[in-house]
Amino acid sequence: MKVGVVTFPGSLDDVDAQRAVRVGGHEAVALWHGDDDLKGVDAVILPGGFSYGDYLRCGAISRFAPVMTSVIEAAGKGLPVLGICNGFQILCESHLLPGALIRNDHRKFVCRDQRLRIERVDTPWTSSYAAGAEVTIVLKNGEGGFVADADTLSRIEGEGQVVARYLEVNPNGSLNDIAGVFNKGKTVLGLMPHPENLIESAHGGSDGRALFSGLLQQVA
Repeated sequence: MKVGVVTFPGSLDDVDAQRAVRVGGHEAVALWHGDDDLKGVDAVILPGGFSYGDYLRCGAISRFAPVMTSVIEAAGKGLPVLGICNGFQILCESHLLPGALIRNDHRKFVCRDQRLRIERVDTPWTSSYAAGAEVTIVLKNGEGGFVADADTLSRIEGEGQVVARYLEVNPNGSLNDIAGVFNKGKTVLGLMPHPENLIESAHGGSDGRALFSGLLQQVA
């Protein structure tokens, strides 16, 4: 299968995301922010970084990139989409996911190995994890605090749209310790930690690998 990885000006983790796809034995397809052609991919990844220099708000300019017109349309038809860190911010700005990401409550950039609990495994992205799995994923962000108004937060929780929560410490002030959320269809996922950075034991751990293999098994 083909998994497209979008490169925006300022993307930092697009190559890592491509490699994570290839480690899973599938084809990584490079997609360019200025091109609206998705090249027939079966899924799309919006990688981490500082797209367009994070001007205005993180992800605010990327939301209007030509490629996002096609991603938004395809996501509406069920195309699996993963947004990691800055990609999560882009998905929120595109209204593919509820809520928003704001400056960390301690006003500092955080970079650490972060413990998470996987809340939902009945989805294309997380089906390779065990229910309630506790994993360690790399976290690196300056504006990773997930927020939403009271009604939206209640709906997210009530409809089971939380995919992962921070354990042991909340690194950025996210409401309800939320580290990632799905859309209602459970096909679009925004995740603040970086699973693509932990896919092999020799490189620090492999807890992130199941997220990619889960998708690949479901779509293949």
